[in-house]
Amino acid sequence: MFENLSEKLERSLKNLKGEGKITEINISETLKEVRRALLDADVSYKVAKEFCDNVKKKAIGSNVLTAVKPQQMMVKIVHDELTEFMGSESSSINLKGSPAVVLVAGLNGSGKTTFSGKLALYLKKKGSKVLLAACDTFRPAAIEQLKTLAEGIGINVFSIEGEKDPVKVANAAIAQARVEGYNVVIVDTAGRLAVDEELMQEIRTMHQAVKPSETLFVVDAMTGQDAVLSAKAFNEAIDYDGVVLTKMDGDTRGGAALSVKAVSGKPIKFVSTGEKMEALDVFYPSRVADRILGMGDVVSLVEKAQEQYDEKQAREMKKKIAKGRFNFNDFYDQIQQVRKMGDIKDLAGMIPGMDRAIKDVDIDNDKAFKGTEAIIKSMTPYEREHPECLNGSRRRRIAMGSGTTIADVNKLIKQFENSQKMMKMAMDGSLAARLKGMR
Repeated sequence: MFENLSEKLERSLKNLKGEGKITEINISETLKEVRRALLDADVSYKVAKEFCDNVKKKAIGSNVLTAVKPQQMMVKIVHDELTEFMGSESSSINLKGSPAVVLVAGLNGSGKTTFSGKLALYLKKKGSKVLLAACDTFRPAAIEQLKTLAEGIGINVFSIEGEKDPVKVANAAIAQARVEGYNVVIVDTAGRLAVDEELMQEIRTMHQAVKPSETLFVVDAMTGQDAVLSAKAFNEAIDYDGVVLTKMDGDTRGGAALSVKAVSGKPIKFVSTGEKMEALDVFYPSRVADRILGMGDVVSLVEKAQEQYDEKQAREMKKKIAKGRFNFNDFYDQIQQVRKMGDIKDLAGMIPGMDRAIKDVDIDNDKAFKGTEAIIKSMTPYEREHPECLNGSRRRRIAMGSGTTIADVNKLIKQFENSQKMMKMAMDGSLAARLKGMR
């Protein structure tokens, strides 16, 4: 996300390096490059100009502390303005009502149905009992797609066979949810290939009929300015509560994220960053600004790790490590938890400075773990439980069974043994003592 924009902004702000103070001349040169970077990121000219004008006003009028270099001051001003443009604070989803009704709208291909499933899983993890209402009666196989997604995450779907009126389906779903004690009903609506009056009227009718507590407009971030324009058009039609940007993992420019709030006036509430059902993040403007300016996003990284943290499992793991019983089954479980956190390159980019270090590195999530998983799966249950028994002949058999080499198997066993040692040292305090001695 934002790789191109991040690189160009960084280059622009370097213009002030070595300058003694911020002047109108050097700020103008810098902002010319900033504006160009924003336009290249598919930010509209009007928004880019307004952004640069605001930055210039703040920069010229600010007192630069002697302890702070002009470049650093400029980075802070740009960071604050980016945050402001994207909405200042994160906006939470409104779940008032019994049940709360969340209406999901958008164009065809924007990822509405997938997002509905992701949101259902997100709310389920938060403790809500969620019902999905299949109200896209226009697109063939839309209902089946929703049912397939829902089945994978353990969410129920309400649909009426042969019913073409989406309002009837939505009202029936809400009535059933009320009877069966559901907290939230997510209404997946039909889209069209373009913003047209027929679509708008359908959405208006649905909006008036179900009276949702929250209306979310879903747009494909990769469409750039088209996404922004459709967001504006939909807002004029139904006055929705927030925007969801999908396919953010494929958008290296970031123009939609920077422009939506400024153009539509509505906050971005969620971003979808991958195909997996867990790949849904709350949108935090300040954290996104951090990432754009190469500062990382450690808070989000920690939150992702905490989402996968199982207290009971952690206690069991601690006991195993203490007794020296950490085995390949546990190692495999740890890998699966890391995979659930999301795309590796995206996760690494949350560490300050790492985004630049890996920007040209192609990391395939599946390939990164495929070999390791194949090796572990080629072990017998006994071998996974007793790693110490893995002699030469067993290693050769595992290599043949997993389609890897003996060198690959040896490398993995070495990694496993090092993990064992590090965990044991961390538990008995010897790791902390060793690190202290190195200072």
